[in-house]
Amino acid sequence: MNEPVIRFENVCFTYETEDNNLHHAVNNINIDIHKGEFVAVLGHNGSGKSTLAKLTNAILTPGKGRVLVNGMDTSDEKLINKIRQTVGMVFQNPDNQIVATIVEDDVAFGPENLGVPPAEIRERVDSALREVGMYEYRSREPHKLSGGQKQRVAIAGILAMRTACMVLDEPTAMLDPRGRAEVIKTVMRLNRELGITVVYITHFMDEAVKADRVLVMNDGEIILDSNPRDAFTRVELIKSVGLDVPQASELCYKLRLDGLELPEDILNEEECINALVKAAEG
Repeated sequence: MNEPVIRFENVCFTYETEDNNLHHAVNNINIDIHKGEFVAVLGHNGSGKSTLAKLTNAILTPGKGRVLVNGMDTSDEKLINKIRQTVGMVFQNPDNQIVATIVEDDVAFGPENLGVPPAEIRERVDSALREVGMYEYRSREPHKLSGGQKQRVAIAGILAMRTACMVLDEPTAMLDPRGRAEVIKTVMRLNRELGITVVYITHFMDEAVKADRVLVMNDGEIILDSNPRDAFTRVELIKSVGLDVPQASELCYKLRLDGLELPEDILNEEECINALVKAAEG
């Protein structure tokens, strides 16, 4: 397999709490994230998932170990610009990422800082806005957009940088169901059609099931690394660290405890209905 886009080698990150204790936010993590993967990262608040996200593009650097982005060490200050051109971040609150008063100017901000020629910036901005379905809003004021639309503009800003990997830190946490659906649909399409590597931090299980791979974090460590179908059969483990499983998975899990013979790897409502019909017929 090719060199990973992101590699964590024995990575630790510790910070001092308000009461002067040391907290191991990330503790001895080893993971590879490869080109084109869609990786969902799950964990309760304080599990280390946001710290992990910030370590991917040198917002934070390890206290121990190394994070490599296309082979570049994130601790090397001379490489920070190249690293951030490779791995772009989208944060929870889209208002914190909007820097301009017009949508297309906001998307152009990153390429302008890279010194991209104006004609190419124009092409990148138009292309990025089309990719996220926001081209018709290019002359709008960002503050007049919905939350989901603002996040799509933030994603367009990352696309205009021509990044190979996008890290999204709970990008739908502040959105209504419609906005959430807009964002996850956009991210999935960018991954499937453009091959952009995605690291997607979320606490919504219905988003995590769409990934190729699920990482579950607890107390700074990765306790589960699997595909969603296998991961969500581990109902007791996932619940033991304060997380839920998809509703369809949980229903079938409880029915199995009551003696009904159902598959363990149910992920969605359609699979659940089909399994229940089959069980009733049998």
